[in-house]
Amino acid sequence: MSDLAKTLAIALHYDKPNAPIVVAKGRGAIGQTIIEAARTHGVPLEENAALAEALSQVELGDEIPEALYRAVAEVLTFILRAAGKLG
Repeated sequence: MSDLAKTLAIALHYDKPNAPIVVAKGRGAIGQTIIEAARTHGVPLEENAALAEALSQVELGDEIPEALYRAVAEVLTFILRAAGKLG
């Protein structure tokens, strides 16, 4: 299996106070397209294969399950710090 075929990407949208929502997900070429769109629009990326795999089970438009809150919160904190939006 090529690296492209293994590519899994999940896009989340987060508006307080609700839980993040899965707004895009895909493997292979679709996953790569999601990653390229994020880069084009300056959306920070975080590589976490285990979390991406878990989030891939969530239906599009659904909030992430409570069991993934902590893992997603850690990623969001990392991204906000990297973007200088969190002290």
